[in-house]
Formats: sequence, C-alpha cells, structure tokens
Amino acid sequence: MKNKYLYIETFGCQMNVHDSEQMAVLLADIGYKLVENSQKADLILINTCSIREKAEQKAFSELGRLMKLKEKNPNLIIGFAGCLAQHLGVKVHSRVKNVDLVFGTHNIHRLPEMITDIQKERKKITRIDFSSKIYSLNIFVPPSEGSLCAFVSIMQGCDNYCAYCVVPYLRGPEMSRTPGDILDEIQKLSRCGVKEVTLLGQNVNSYGKNLKHGSNFVSLIKKISDIDGIDRIRFTTSHPKDLSDELIDCFSRVPKLCEHIHLPVQSGSNSILKLMNRGYSTEEYLRKIDRLRSSCPKISITSDIIVGFPGETQKDYQETIDMMEKIRFDSVFSFKYSERKGTAAQKLQGKVTETEKRQRLKELQALQDRHTQEKNTELEESVQELLVEGRSKNSEQDMMGRTRSWKIVNFKGGPELIGKLVNVEITRGYLHSLRGKMIDR
Repeated sequence: MKNKYLYIETFGCQMNVHDSEQMAVLLADIGYKLVENSQKADLILINTCSIREKAEQKAFSELGRLMKLKEKNPNLIIGFAGCLAQHLGVKVHSRVKNVDLVFGTHNIHRLPEMITDIQKERKKITRIDFSSKIYSLNIFVPPSEGSLCAFVSIMQGCDNYCAYCVVPYLRGPEMSRTPGDILDEIQKLSRCGVKEVTLLGQNVNSYGKNLKHGSNFVSLIKKISDIDGIDRIRFTTSHPKDLSDELIDCFSRVPKLCEHIHLPVQSGSNSILKLMNRGYSTEEYLRKIDRLRSSCPKISITSDIIVGFPGETQKDYQETIDMMEKIRFDSVFSFKYSERKGTAAQKLQGKVTETEKRQRLKELQALQDRHTQEKNTELEESVQELLVEGRSKNSEQDMMGRTRSWKIVNFKGGPELIGKLVNVEITRGYLHSLRGKMIDR
C-alpha cells in the first residue's frame, strides 16, 4: 500500500497542540504518517484558534498559501479544524472554495470516518455539531521517542462567559473527564518514560463540577502525585475566581506540583474587570497572590493582560500598571483587545483607538521586560533543579532544561543527561533564559 502523508499546522494554545496530537494518532490508524513538509502531504489539516483576530488572519493566510499546492495536486485533501472552524462552519467553504473538510471542537473523533468519505466520494464535509460527550478527550497520544513531557486534557469547555471571549461558544460548556480515565492515561505515559505532565483545561480550577462522587481538582492532583515515574505536575489555565485556598496549599504540600502558576488577571482596573465579567476584584486577586507567595515563597507567577478593552480610560490603564508594579510577575502574555463577533464586549461603548492600544501595549511590555529581567537576575547564584529536555537551541555543546518554576536554563553537558533531574547553579539571568553550571545529578 502506498504511504500516505499528513501535515498539520497548529495555531493557538497548548490545548490546540494536544488536539493536533490526537488528530495525528487517529489518522495513523488509517495509514497516515506525519511529515514536517506540507509539499509532501496527501492530507493537510489547519487547526485554528479564534481568540484573537490576528490568529484568524494567520490561519486564512496559511490556508491561501496551501491552496496553491491543491492546484498542483487536485487529490490533496485540505481540512480546516478547531475553534475558527467551529465559529465559521460552512462559511469557510464560501471563503476558500477548495477546502474539503471543516470540523469543530467536538468532532475530532470522527476524523478517520470523514477523511475516508472524502477519499471515496470527493465531497465537501462540514461537522460543527456539539455532543453531550466529547469523545476525543479520551484519545491516548503515545509520546514520541525520548519525550519527557506530555499534555493531558482533563476537561474541555467553559461556563464563565467573559465578555471578550468566544471559548464557551466554540468549545461548549465545561465537561470533565473521570479521574479514572485521567489516571489511566498518566500511568500509560509514565510507562512510556514521561516524567512531567501538564494538565489542560480552559479552567482547571473548576474540574469535576459535572462529575459525581465529589471529584475535584485538588483530589485529582494528589492522586496523580502517587503515580510512580511522574516527577513533575503542572497545570493550565487557572481562573482567579475559582482559585481555592486548598489548591494554593498544594504548592507547599504536594512535592511533585511545580512551583509555577499561570493566573490570568486581564486588567488591574475594577471597572474594567466588571465589564469583562471576570468575577473578582483587583483586591481579591492581590490577596490570592499574597496567599500563593505565603504558601510557596519560590513560586513563579505568570499572567495574561489585555490592553484597550472597550471603556478603558488612561486611569484604568494606569491601575493595571500600578498592579503590575505591586505584583511583579515573572512573565506576562499581553495583547491588544481584539473584538470577536458574538461576544458581549462587541456591544460595549468607548472603543479605544488602535494607536492608543499600540502605545499602551508597548509601555506595558517594556515594564514587564524589566520585571522579568529583575526576577531572572535574582536567581543568580541559586541552585535550581532541572529536568533536562534536550540540546540547547543556542549551542551544540549545551543542554537545555527547565526549572520547576518554568524557566529555561542552558548549561554545558552531554546527551546522556536527557531525561535526568540535575542540580544547576545559575550563573547569569537573561531576559528569556538563564545560564547555569551543573553541580550534581
């Protein structure tokens, strides 16, 4: 049988990356081998994100480029997947005529069946229906050879309806996997050599709300920590309003839980947080930051911030800057507000000009760069435990690992260290990484 080749282009978050991994596993069962060159592919999938307008533009730009390959090879199958596919549905076919397949976030498990139908009948297919159960959540992704880290989806969907966000409309309501399914998957990953797992969900703090028998996120973390072979546990993303004291205490009481939390604040202005429908105040957020640092003094805290949300005045923006000065995040993902069709924010008054949004973002990012550099410099002369992941991108003579606080460290060493936990003295802190010297394993 002739080999068939698959190319996947992924846009967006870690959850999208994991979705793409599941797509590759499903298609391997019908004979497709993953390749890194789109020109060799018999099947191309674009897995999209719809959180910001820029991501949408990039996805359609890439789709337009790939259509040139379709002109050369009419048998090439091109599919459009993910949140943007869920949002636009059949409109994708009218916008780009030669797309064969459009499928949404609840239909990944149908991918082999849909591709087989297209091969037989050469018909266009659109599947964006929601179901009462997300079957793809239980698709096991075997780690690639030598992989030490793996993503594990513990839930999908969101019930929060933040004013700027399309996720509840595109991923559906919150649905949690059973603890048994999650633990079985992580045990399999451990037997394959995985040492670190990152638990994924739109709001992991609310894990278990739709499950019986009192399952919650804290009890899940404690059960995962009992699995032999797993050295590190991470999770993303957390909603501040659902961050409990019990979960905060896990950072000091569960040794395998890494000292890092991504806790999106979005704004430092109470009036903007209310317009965003975030469900907490700046004061409540600051109290949780204090509680985290009291429980775990070495914890690394990262966040998301949106500038230029409708109604954001210069005073509101300054309150965000003041909050950043108080907290001093380790790093921040910051964005200009991007209007998304169908969200509550689309109807709000007081739109901020693009010029003003750009200026505010530039200033905010410069401040965060200063905070990040200071945080990294403070680590100089400290000893950090690294999980060695592979060779450094900067030098063939260097290895790269991550601290428990999610910071990249480059240091002299050989490939025999891959997969090992080593202790490294930090000799230099840079903006985007650290330099270290190994002192023992």
